[in-house]
Amino acid sequence: MNGLLLTDGYKTGHQQQYPKNTEEVYSNWTPRSNKYAPKGCDKVVSFGQQYVIKWLDDYFKEHFFSKNKEQVCKEIKEELSLYLGGEYNVSHYEQLHDLQYLPIKVKSLPEGVEVPIRTPMVTVVNTHKDFYWVTNFLETILSTMLWQPMTSATIAMLYKRIFKKWALLTDSENVGFIDFQGHDFSMRGMGGLQSALSSGMGHASVFLGSDTLPVISGLRKYYNAKEFVVGSVNATEHSVMCAGTKDDEIGTFRELMKMYPTGILSVVSDTWDLWKVLTVYLPKLKEEVLSRDGKLVIRPDSGDPVDIICGETRTLGGKTPKDKGVVELLWDIFGGTINEQGYKVLDTHIGAIYGDSITTERAENICQRLSDKGFATTNVVLGIGSYTYQFNTRDTFGFAMKATSVVVNGERREIFKDPITDNGVKKSAKGLIKVDLIGDEYVLIDQVSPEQENEGALQVIYENGQFVNQVSLQEIRNRINGCI
Repeated sequence: MNGLLLTDGYKTGHQQQYPKNTEEVYSNWTPRSNKYAPKGCDKVVSFGQQYVIKWLDDYFKEHFFSKNKEQVCKEIKEELSLYLGGEYNVSHYEQLHDLQYLPIKVKSLPEGVEVPIRTPMVTVVNTHKDFYWVTNFLETILSTMLWQPMTSATIAMLYKRIFKKWALLTDSENVGFIDFQGHDFSMRGMGGLQSALSSGMGHASVFLGSDTLPVISGLRKYYNAKEFVVGSVNATEHSVMCAGTKDDEIGTFRELMKMYPTGILSVVSDTWDLWKVLTVYLPKLKEEVLSRDGKLVIRPDSGDPVDIICGETRTLGGKTPKDKGVVELLWDIFGGTINEQGYKVLDTHIGAIYGDSITTERAENICQRLSDKGFATTNVVLGIGSYTYQFNTRDTFGFAMKATSVVVNGERREIFKDPITDNGVKKSAKGLIKVDLIGDEYVLIDQVSPEQENEGALQVIYENGQFVNQVSLQEIRNRINGCI
């Protein structure tokens, strides 16, 4: 697709709508509100800028600059003339093709840090006065691609904070487990491959467990990821269990354990009757499970996650399997140890994972109720799926890219928006901006001079087709882990 189509239709007329002799348009990308975000997401994780700008640069090279100018500009002229109902002048597109690079400078806060709401994370400005229109021409594609990796990374950070809080309370010797306690199950429910990739990379900036395989390639390409990127385990799905037949489900378990005599093996266990698996089959398989050099992980996949994992009663010793829940039933069969904090930790050969309809609120409740029953919260892994990551929009954190400064006839104009009919969320900064790191908090300062704009925490990452100050996945993970 022609790179010039990566925008909203109404952007195509803005080149001639700016005041005559406009030379510069300066915009910033800011999370304006956490009104619709999960409770506890008070800041936003800076993540995805390098990925998005590299993708954009590659796309324009492949689908615009490397194409024959006459052909690519003729195509856009024909399409926009039809689209707008009149002959469209493409001379500014021809000029851009002659230039052979995107004439913009992009500055960004470091990826992996947390940023307060209403603090700009990215600025974009044109570097050539003939291409003032390019800044906000790119607003649409930048907005389309930036909001999701930042949103998913931020929500993943909240999950990890929940897991760490409860691990410290119930199993502090095993706190490293939290790197894998939130596992990305979301790919099949995301809005296409690019959505799965961008969200999945956001998750993987925080956690090490993922079934979204494209993130491995993405993080290697865009963030110089080396060696291990994310990991998972051998695991079944319902079709495997069904193919083994309902009448011989226990036989399927046996065959799977023979197939994988070592390592972690996850088996979906509610294809028919979860409680029968836990009260009939697993007691019969106990010695086989304990003789494996690895862990058998039981995976329920339906019902209320909190009740399934923790039981419908909040105390030990419920009468029915539903009262006890998965973790207590596994303890009844396989036992385990009681750690120094006094919490029950399942035998290392057995465990549980739940990955259907998990939310941060349910994660908190699962941890709370396991703790109330005397179990370490590290006894369970939660699969974080599209129920978490796809139920978001750009409005989850109110992201927007808005112009705050222009230069016309050589004179700078500080511009801003502040709709009288709004509640203040849409009010923008004014003029040139900088962001200072004061203590451990990023603080916006607007209406600064051009000299001051060159200072502060916003650092150039891209200028005129060249990348600088690139960051690696490991650096991002180190920053994120330093915040948790």
